[in-house]
Amino acid sequence: MTTEAEPRTTFEMGGMGHSVKRKEDPRFIRGQGEYIDDVNLPGQLWLDIVRSPYAHATIKGIDATEALKIPGVLAVITGKDLEGYKLHWMPTLAGDMQMVLPTDTVMYQSQEVAAVIATTKYIAADGVAAVMVDYEPLPVIVDPFKSLEPDAFVLRPDRSPDKQNNHIWHWESGDRAATDADLAAADVHIEQDIYIPRIHVASIETCGCVADWNPVRQQLTLHMTSQAPHAIRTVVALVAAGAGLPISEQNIRVKTHDIGGGFGGKVPVYPGYVLAVAASFLIGKPVKWIEDRSENLQADSFARDYHIHAELGATKDGKITSIKAKTIADHGYTDAAADPSKYPAGLFNVITGSYDFPNAFVEVDGVYTNKPPGGVAYRCSFRVTEAVHAVERMVDILAHEIGKDPAQLRMENFIQPEQFPYKTPTGWSYDSGNYPAALQKAMDMIDYAGLRREQAEKRERGELMGIGISSFTEIVGAGPSHDFDILGIKMFDSCEIRVHPTGKVLARLGVQSQGQGHETTFAQIISEELGFPVADIKIEEGDTDTAPYGLGTYASRSTPVAGAATAIAARKIREKARKIAAYLLEANEDDLDWEPGKFSVKGSPDRFKTIQEIAFAAYTNHPQGMEAGLEAVDYYDPPNLTFPFGSYICVVDIDKGTGRVNVRRFVAIDDCGNIINPMIVDGQIHGGLTMGLAPSLYEEITYDELGNNMAGTFMDYLLPTAVETPAWETGKTITPSPHHPIGAKGVGESATVGAPPAIANAVVDALWHLGVRNIDIPITPQKVWAILHEKGLA
Repeated sequence: MTTEAEPRTTFEMGGMGHSVKRKEDPRFIRGQGEYIDDVNLPGQLWLDIVRSPYAHATIKGIDATEALKIPGVLAVITGKDLEGYKLHWMPTLAGDMQMVLPTDTVMYQSQEVAAVIATTKYIAADGVAAVMVDYEPLPVIVDPFKSLEPDAFVLRPDRSPDKQNNHIWHWESGDRAATDADLAAADVHIEQDIYIPRIHVASIETCGCVADWNPVRQQLTLHMTSQAPHAIRTVVALVAAGAGLPISEQNIRVKTHDIGGGFGGKVPVYPGYVLAVAASFLIGKPVKWIEDRSENLQADSFARDYHIHAELGATKDGKITSIKAKTIADHGYTDAAADPSKYPAGLFNVITGSYDFPNAFVEVDGVYTNKPPGGVAYRCSFRVTEAVHAVERMVDILAHEIGKDPAQLRMENFIQPEQFPYKTPTGWSYDSGNYPAALQKAMDMIDYAGLRREQAEKRERGELMGIGISSFTEIVGAGPSHDFDILGIKMFDSCEIRVHPTGKVLARLGVQSQGQGHETTFAQIISEELGFPVADIKIEEGDTDTAPYGLGTYASRSTPVAGAATAIAARKIREKARKIAAYLLEANEDDLDWEPGKFSVKGSPDRFKTIQEIAFAAYTNHPQGMEAGLEAVDYYDPPNLTFPFGSYICVVDIDKGTGRVNVRRFVAIDDCGNIINPMIVDGQIHGGLTMGLAPSLYEEITYDELGNNMAGTFMDYLLPTAVETPAWETGKTITPSPHHPIGAKGVGESATVGAPPAIANAVVDALWHLGVRNIDIPITPQKVWAILHEKGLA
């Protein structure tokens, strides 16, 4: 473990460890990025969607007469129309089925009911308003516990006879018997219900596409906002084949452009995409669909919505011995999560966190309700946020229960550096870590002892100050092919590198940036491995006609998987370059020394060939019998996941008059292994911390008993701005991953995972002496004020 690493390359070359300015930023700061709404094709039509005002209702009839009278409205498509093509249902990435358009029943408020095709965006909107739908409301279930009751009505009668209930799946991990036995014998046995509410990504850019079917060439070009363009191409081909449409995968081109944020919400296949493709196929013209903000919040895939009952066992001295969690996962009317097939509850079984638990058991049950579908990983790796929140809350509760300082309790229960690689009781093999060092650095940076003294003094004066800790371990880099696939496609990723004769480089990857800085960081990996300046390296992603097949960017998998593929592809090129250099220098390959950018003869450093000279020779003067050119491709199947970690400490003050929580200080120490670009990592952490602040104090989607979304606009779905965001204080430790080609682990989601429990723990710490044991997030002023009022302190 170190706190900084010395770069091997010069700043001008720009390899790993340098804060190279982002190559993509000049076009963004000039307003010249190209987003999906900037894509407009000749003859393009617009699609808009009629949506249900009811959460559950029978469709008795759809009357498009008045809509079709509007000049410019060309067609109204209903579920009955799609049924004739077997397009009214489509598979989800989780292997469930989802309606493209319903034929007889709507299942949630804002569900797609019909599509209007028109010559302009605004005419299409007028057409939507003119479509008359006759609904007969049905009973609604929004509570997943009620959905599981024996007398609950069945929401998905389309399923097989043995599945005529609202239970989707059961999944478990760990040793139930050993964990139960330990809990029964434990000196201290604590239990807590924890609800992590439904939230939604709020990307600057909503979802959309332009579908362009060329009937002459029999080719579909789909411009879209997708985090996984190759997976989308395969799904479109499967759906088209099921419908008998002549749209085969070799004739489908999915092209992404600049994407204004994804955070997991742009992984699924939404009905709007399929509708645009179907409309373009039927009409023979490009069709564009862009959802508005309310549609995005009310109908797209949600995140979280986990009801957790957690138990923790320990000795009276605070040695943690077991953890158990029973969870109900509310998936809405269909399971449209993008979790790996083997893990329907994601990687929730990383719930043992950073602690040396002898025993653990988790079980999760997926449930249908009358809510939008989903379960996306809102800037986290497949339900890791839920797991981390649960274990960090439980550890803090234990510390308070036995009267031990939360930092001391963590230090005494951490997995120690010498225990790595560490096998968890739920089956994961942690690659590397130094948890005590990260927490100690955070404590030193924030003056933890001084804060505890200040807290005691303020408490004597009746002031409410709290200190919260979160020492989390994340699990990213999905994933090894023996365990990880989506719809059967293994979760490898890819990179293809071509070195041109003039020493310039083109690299194409199977992942997809949505703001992470891929054009810069992947160029830095190539620069590190081959010695080309970053300025001479071009990175391309998001065009399935040119990029090698990959599973896309989500769950912090870009650097752990595609970054590894990039390094290995570069090393393949370096080995060929060594052979060419030996030929040019008339030396044996083993007699050459490599440093970034050149090969030299051992003992004669003045005899060398630069990588640029070697690149030219690869096309003009290579050894006879050697294949010309200098390029390579790698499909990387990781041997294991990577496990970034961190320790965060949050200080809050609570206003008794309003219940408002003020985050006064927040120190975040992260360890993501070897760092490619420190500036970009800092940006990722700052953004992630703000996205962790959001669900802690602000974000939540709730529904009334009729299934009405109570947070369908930014008037009600609250987001933190620069005003509410504190001044983040960040630091690093560096513990490389031993199995990763460049020792990197990934960082894009760590802060969003680690921040919420630190904030929640701080608030509870401020109120524990009042008898407050837990407050579910978001911890709003209303919740806190109600507690203070009950205690006579408001």
